[in-house]
Amino acid sequence: MDKQQRSDTAGIGTPRRTQEIIKRYGFSFKKSLGQNFLIDPNILRNIVDSAGLDETKGALEIGPGIGALTQQLAESAGKVTAIEIDKRLIPILRDILADTPNVEVIQGDVLEVDLPALLARQFEGCSGVSVVANLPYYVTTPILMKLLEERLPLENIVVMIQKEVAERMAASPGGKVYGSLSVAVQYYSEPELVCTVPHTVFIPQPNVDSAVIKLKLRSEPPVAVSDESFFFRVVQASFAQRRKTLANNLTAFVGKEHREALVALLEGVGVEPGRRGETLSLTEFAAVSEAILAAKWVV
Repeated sequence: MDKQQRSDTAGIGTPRRTQEIIKRYGFSFKKSLGQNFLIDPNILRNIVDSAGLDETKGALEIGPGIGALTQQLAESAGKVTAIEIDKRLIPILRDILADTPNVEVIQGDVLEVDLPALLARQFEGCSGVSVVANLPYYVTTPILMKLLEERLPLENIVVMIQKEVAERMAASPGGKVYGSLSVAVQYYSEPELVCTVPHTVFIPQPNVDSAVIKLKLRSEPPVAVSDESFFFRVVQASFAQRRKTLANNLTAFVGKEHREALVALLEGVGVEPGRRGETLSLTEFAAVSEAILAAKWVV
């Protein structure tokens, strides 16, 4: 029996093994934590393969559940650290993963963890680190924005999230799902949709399908802005009411008294005032942001 066959047989991420573990430990799902365990070994391998791991690299997993993805990561990465918010799962994980010495399980809320300190401590000596996770739907965006905004020393973020959210992150200008989240994610990373995942391969089954998305972290943003916070405020304002034109949305942002000057400003940077926010590229948003910032209309 080869390594892959052994993994399929002993792997946690199968319907039979997952049900066995749930029964053995008397585990009950908490809907408030968005717990859905993946039970498809092929998808698990696809997620891990997408991260580009090897024995010199580390993997940070968020929300390991009962360890199905953790087990696969341990076979590919030199070091795996898994952060789990549910205290009930910690002894289960440590028991199940007892034979994987390169895995460490930490109890905590990733939104409250000092990630720079954790990465420096847990992955010292690793040639690179990636985040690999099956994220709960309800907290996907806050977690991803924390990972991106803190500019952590990460190579990739490979996560399974709600399909519609993944599509928004990877959307191009002009599409119906392109919005402020698309701009923010693409400012910090290069997104790539890896695969879609049907709701039927989870226990319990969620109501919607999922997708695996890979975010390759940029060393530098694709556009230069002098004030990132202001840039994102302009982006948010541009999408405030999607049916409104850029000029109308931004008038609400800069003030009605600057309406005429705003129209001239937009035309001056080559952006037609009658366009809508979803048609602008990151380069155009940067140009508009810099021009409004220079005009000093907004505090």
